[in-house]
Amino acid sequence: MLDIKFIRENPELVKRVARGKRAEVDIDKLLKLDERRREHLHKTEMLKAKHNTQSKGRKEKPTREEIGELRKQAEEIRIAEHAQSTLQEEYDRLLWTVPNIVHDSVPDGKGEAENKVVRKVGKPPKFAFQPKEHWELGAALGILDFDRASKVSGSRFAYVKGKAALLQFALINFALSTLTNEKTLSKIAKDAKLKVVTKPFVPVIPPVMMRPEVMHKMARLEPREERYHIPSDDLYLVGSAEHTLGPLHMNEILNAEDLPIRYVGYSTSFRREAGTYGKDTKGIIRVHQFDKVEMESFAAPEQGIAEQDFMIAIQEYLMRELGIPYQVVFKCVGDMGAPDFREYDIEAWMPGQGKYRETHTADYMTDYQARRLNTKYRCATPPNLPFKRGGNETVSPPLGGGVRGGLVHTLDATALAISRTLVAIMENYQQQDGSLRVPKVLQKFCGFKTIP
Repeated sequence: MLDIKFIRENPELVKRVARGKRAEVDIDKLLKLDERRREHLHKTEMLKAKHNTQSKGRKEKPTREEIGELRKQAEEIRIAEHAQSTLQEEYDRLLWTVPNIVHDSVPDGKGEAENKVVRKVGKPPKFAFQPKEHWELGAALGILDFDRASKVSGSRFAYVKGKAALLQFALINFALSTLTNEKTLSKIAKDAKLKVVTKPFVPVIPPVMMRPEVMHKMARLEPREERYHIPSDDLYLVGSAEHTLGPLHMNEILNAEDLPIRYVGYSTSFRREAGTYGKDTKGIIRVHQFDKVEMESFAAPEQGIAEQDFMIAIQEYLMRELGIPYQVVFKCVGDMGAPDFREYDIEAWMPGQGKYRETHTADYMTDYQARRLNTKYRCATPPNLPFKRGGNETVSPPLGGGVRGGLVHTLDATALAISRTLVAIMENYQQQDGSLRVPKVLQKFCGFKTIP
């Protein structure tokens, strides 16, 4: 969530971004509630101070009149605290619905059609035949089975079989071997001309279930209709590994010299795909269960932008190594998520569909999630470069005891969305006889060059 002080000082900016992100939140009502909350808090504290002064430090026994007055004061305090609690609850509800502001460079726009293509890399392959869609190829080769999956689990499920299953594990190993190799990461940073720390990502297999209050703190609980819920345990299935990677340091204070702290998580993910009736009903582009390798980073404020650029450079490296043509897309305000400050997508060329489709996203949330999760960092001296958000500087507050620091900045990015990457490989590497070539970079991980 945003700092209420920032909202007080920049109400028009916050309103403008909220409108752009189509967030239904009344900023004026929030500010009035904030003012009432602070006034009421002051009143309650004054009542308590008066009560404490009159009830403590007495040597003589209080008179009946004094006892009556103290009881009256105690009742006033109880009523004031109840009113304060009610105000605080409504204030918190509104504050937590305010979306993050956006970086000055984010394109204006109302939706996906107004996103900005930053660059295209690789040329779409030319075929001497009409390229097929992946679901046709998979069914013919016996490596994707939709009919039997439908009988067992319903629509939008698939059995990934044989060499396609081995290719999936090859993709996972390829991503992990890249993200845990400092030499490779140094080369990626150098080629992208980025001055970043190149220490490796720590591999993690995170939980795929999480408590609703933690998912809410991650600002990922909504839209709730997209989530699978287990009522008996009040747990939600994650829609991405970053949902449970992000809270890994909840209520902790990290050391500044350890930042950025990077994780790469692999997990199965679940989405109900509500509201997508009739879209991508065939194949594995839009399914209820899929696997992802996800990057998560905890950074100091001055590291944030470069850290996101580094994550995007890693994404592009993986796509180039796989030999898949792609385009990098800078998302406009109207297509961004509520917690996002700066967001990019990578879209792979899908010959069977004759268009680019999203395979990666890279999100930078600044301190929006960290404030909700209470994830901080400390350092002996203030950061050298204050972070700028929307033209306004935020200063790291003291943590006490002469130690300075503040809230960390969080970032997440797709390393590989396995099912969609499989689609891109199948469609770009298909042959006229219906077989598939395997990208050279994956052959050492899977042990074969073609399917079948």
